[in-house]
Amino acid sequence: MSRKHPVIAVTGSSGAGTTTAKRAFENIVRREFRRNPVSVAVIEGDSLHSLDRMEFRAAVAEAAKAGNHSFSHFGPEANHFDKIGETFRQYGETGTCRRRYYIHSEAEAKELNKRLGTSLGPGQFTPWEDIEPGSDLLFYEGLHGMVKTDTVDAAKHVDMSIGVVPVVNLEWIQKIHRDEAERGYSAEATVDTILRRMPDYINHITPQFSRTDINFQRVATVDTSNPFIARDIPTADESFVVIRFRNPRGVDFPYLLNMIHDSFMSRANTIVVPGGKMSFAMEVILAPLIHDLIVNKNK
Repeated sequence: MSRKHPVIAVTGSSGAGTTTAKRAFENIVRREFRRNPVSVAVIEGDSLHSLDRMEFRAAVAEAAKAGNHSFSHFGPEANHFDKIGETFRQYGETGTCRRRYYIHSEAEAKELNKRLGTSLGPGQFTPWEDIEPGSDLLFYEGLHGMVKTDTVDAAKHVDMSIGVVPVVNLEWIQKIHRDEAERGYSAEATVDTILRRMPDYINHITPQFSRTDINFQRVATVDTSNPFIARDIPTADESFVVIRFRNPRGVDFPYLLNMIHDSFMSRANTIVVPGGKMSFAMEVILAPLIHDLIVNKNK
């Protein structure tokens, strides 16, 4: 952890809603520091996979031939866990690090190729490069921001960690519908992916949420008991968000309850808010924490 070069990590599996946290962070930075703008270095979790799209598909097929039907993007074989920890450590100590991008779409490929002078396509990585000098903090969004193994402990280098994790049936519904809408995958193909990922989800994704400082967990108030036949994703108004603070000491719960209408406390370290207030709750809770990180950095 670093007072001078803070690292913020948002962790959640694909389709969980980490983008909502990223947007809340961007809103906070624009609003809180509009007179004295801060520079943020962004690291995308996908860029720290160890295999590009074609290599990953080949590795899945090879593993299946050997009887391993659980090879996934959630596990150590498909990720640079060591580079995640090293990136956080190096930035915390020096304010610099290296990064690359994973290209998701043709639009991203066009933009990055123009800037880098490359001819890469979707599913490939850009070359490693130094981040821009003079950034105020590092922001990570991805699968493994709080990863910890026998040899790697990325979590110890993170100054503020946020978990975004819907209850698992809701997470599956979101993934099935997102994969169909954005990637053209059938529900059956997505279910196969969910099944293949399950061991790595249990061993490498779930444990991270015991290390995060704050978790935002969306819980549906409609029947999601069979996520594989759900016709639509439960709306924000059909859900609550359970917000858990790992260390509630110093949290002004009366203020939060007053600011977030219809919220209530379910435990001494937990506040529950209406689903439609998730983004607002993120901003109310995280704004003073991010402000303190920047102010303390400059002291």
